[in-house]
Amino acid sequence: MADDLLATARRWLDAEPDEDIRAELATLIASAEAGADTELAARFDGSLQFGTAGLRAAVAAGPMRMNRLVVRQAAAGLGRWLLDKQAAGELPHAAERGVVIARDARRKSDVFADDTARVLAAMGIRAMIHPAVQPTPVLAWSITGLDAAAGVVVTASHNPPADNGYKVYLETGSQIVSPVDAEIAECIAQFDPLAVELASADDPRLVHLDFTWVDAYVDSVPAVRLRPDVPGVPVAYTAMHGVGGAMIERAFAAAGLPAPHVVAAQHEPDSSFPTVSFPNPEEPGAMDLLLELAQDSGAVVALANDPDADRLGVAIPQPDGSWRRLSGDEIGWLFADYILDNTSGDDRLVVTTLVSSSLLGQMAKAAGVHSEETFTGFKWIGKLATERPDQRLVLGYEQALGYLVAARPLDKDGITAAVLMAEMAAAAVADGVTLQGRLNDIAARFGQYVTAEQSLRIPPSVGAEWVAQITADPPSEIGGRAVTEVTAYPEANLVRLMLAGGVRLQVRPSGTEPKVKLYGEAVNESPEVLNTLLAALAAQAPKAP
Repeated sequence: MADDLLATARRWLDAEPDEDIRAELATLIASAEAGADTELAARFDGSLQFGTAGLRAAVAAGPMRMNRLVVRQAAAGLGRWLLDKQAAGELPHAAERGVVIARDARRKSDVFADDTARVLAAMGIRAMIHPAVQPTPVLAWSITGLDAAAGVVVTASHNPPADNGYKVYLETGSQIVSPVDAEIAECIAQFDPLAVELASADDPRLVHLDFTWVDAYVDSVPAVRLRPDVPGVPVAYTAMHGVGGAMIERAFAAAGLPAPHVVAAQHEPDSSFPTVSFPNPEEPGAMDLLLELAQDSGAVVALANDPDADRLGVAIPQPDGSWRRLSGDEIGWLFADYILDNTSGDDRLVVTTLVSSSLLGQMAKAAGVHSEETFTGFKWIGKLATERPDQRLVLGYEQALGYLVAARPLDKDGITAAVLMAEMAAAAVADGVTLQGRLNDIAARFGQYVTAEQSLRIPPSVGAEWVAQITADPPSEIGGRAVTEVTAYPEANLVRLMLAGGVRLQVRPSGTEPKVKLYGEAVNESPEVLNTLLAALAAQAPKAP
């Protein structure tokens, strides 16, 4: 096998267009020739799988990593899928309508976006490229405005600095869902990554967009405000070295809000992410600089976007003067309370995911509006919204800091969410309360909901077997609490266990990482009790082989 891997690696070396990746691969080949072929096998024994999140991996050589050859193959597969759908009459005029493309500021995002456009153009498909770097919500928002057949954004979102990725959107402006991911993956497999054709740089099918659609997105932002008469309050903000900073400043200005105080060290895009090892607002320590700024600036609320600005992290001051980072569910509850209180109509719809808190359903019931749970991943929220044309989605959220508070795009948007959260903080001040006070009021009305998560380093295949085992032969008790109900969600590869006292525990293998995730929720229980029950569930997990 080593000889086959070496032969494949040498062919990749001949085709690799980037000198830095060529140098890396040449070093790997030399090591393999000297007998140390472990890393070469990790790079070449297989191929990066295209899923509902598209592609995501470290930027490096080989078919198991993100590089221009892998991106070209993915673009060709997307192009083939579009042309097949056009030929079948399922996506009329797809080639003419084209694909709109945007990118973040991560390593090689510029060449990945350019290669995507040139591959599509070579296949006869119009490719429209957004100028400079743009937040993911701008790409998703512009798809429907341009009437594009699809969209691509080159980003690794909140992944570690070494990574890059590739997300595909449908004509609706929502991310692809099953079975489209599998269909595109089949098309990708039809192409040799070393022999994908590129159009010339002056091909007429390559359309370099100006800032018109970016400006149009900014112009749409003020519509998210529900109490535009409320004057703004001091807000602290970090872009976390991503591409949200300039857009947040424009969005706040357009919405009539004062410019936020920004973490200067993290405001400009920087692919090396020098101040954070893991640029995800959910990660402990990632918002430390923001909290220092919030304390020093007299801010009422602290906001953080992830690097592609489709997620929103929030921290709020406490009565003792400290700051507390909110969970994704707490942010969702605040949005729900505010939106339902400041909108009207029995056609309103709120949507969350299976692993997010069940409190949203209770809040919707009390307000007399429609509510739904859907599968994990924001793409399913967007899909459900397209299936309910007679209902008006006023809030979609998932506990992983994804929020949709505007009519468009049908994807999470950390920009408009930040604007509305800033208004909510201002409205609280105007009403003589605080955001913590709002959360306390929600708890007084509905009970104190507590949520928690754990991740187990177990291969997803083993996790899937565990889910099947629990479904077929559920435990009678967990941590001394009787199991009262078991519900399987096969499409989501998830099982839900209800325990005595209303505690909810869930098990779901990750779709993108070698781990199994456990989710817990309880009402009027202490966090310690919930974490103890999660630990008891974790103790029943099978051991990795």
